[in-house]
Amino acid sequence: MEDNKDLNEIYADDKAPAKKDKLIRCITADGSVMAVAADTTNIAYMGKKLHHTSPVASAALGRLLTASSIMGVMLKQKNAAITLRVNGGGPLGAVVAVADSRGNCRGYVEHPQTETEYYPNGKINVGKAVGTDGVINVMRDYGTGEPYIGVCKLVSGEIAEDITGYYGISEQIPTVCALGVLINKEDGEVLLAGGMLIQLLPGADDNTIAKIESNIVKLEPVTTMLAKGMSLLDMCKKALDGFDVEVLDEQPVEYYCGCSRERVINAIIKLSDDEIRSLANDKGYAVANCHFCNKNHRFTKGQLEEIIKARAEKNSKN
Repeated sequence: MEDNKDLNEIYADDKAPAKKDKLIRCITADGSVMAVAADTTNIAYMGKKLHHTSPVASAALGRLLTASSIMGVMLKQKNAAITLRVNGGGPLGAVVAVADSRGNCRGYVEHPQTETEYYPNGKINVGKAVGTDGVINVMRDYGTGEPYIGVCKLVSGEIAEDITGYYGISEQIPTVCALGVLINKEDGEVLLAGGMLIQLLPGADDNTIAKIESNIVKLEPVTTMLAKGMSLLDMCKKALDGFDVEVLDEQPVEYYCGCSRERVINAIIKLSDDEIRSLANDKGYAVANCHFCNKNHRFTKGQLEEIIKARAEKNSKN
């Protein structure tokens, strides 16, 4: 027995955004600047629905999910994955997002019901909820050995600035990151979400830098551009105004969790017989909860005994 809604059921919800999420990568014709733009409205909506998040938790998780999706497609290896973990000591606790090299992602926030506070201008104070007394961890797993792990102190807790700071300090790559999640104040639903990442490449000269800096100053917030109906390509062209722009690729992205009952069984089977039996609670069953999709996989005492028996039979044949 598995509890909670399936991801496809949530996507089919009446309130789910009609448009599918996607991401585009562009580069200037001279190879000096790269820009990535993403519409992640469905991803942020899914995060809110799965984890029953408050507005500030929805905003923080949606931003980090977007960042992971953008950074995921920048991985060169096909089966690589990236994990972002932000913990600034604020009431949200840890915020985690994982993405594959296709930009599909999943995530969770440690304290999803954190109370929401607002800035005087009405925007959600994500920085206070995340906190700044901590770090952002970036782990890239290429599937070929030890993963690469980078750590950087948080700049503001607003996440986009922290991603910018990470690239500049830990990887020495001049980068600007913009992330946004627009929340309906009346019902807390996610209305829009997206992000942009602009990076200077080795061919960038002083003139290129000056142009990009001028463009960035004039850029509107990501959710404002999406609300105006701008395409992702239009957003990239605006960031790269004054350059000839070439599209590297465009692809759909989604909230995806690969957990399954079979995977849980494969984890349980590594335990000893006594450890497996001890998993059952006083109600007579064990529950394995997935942090990423919040699905519960239940096993009765009888099913746990079946796992022990199946392992014994398999071992006897080997």
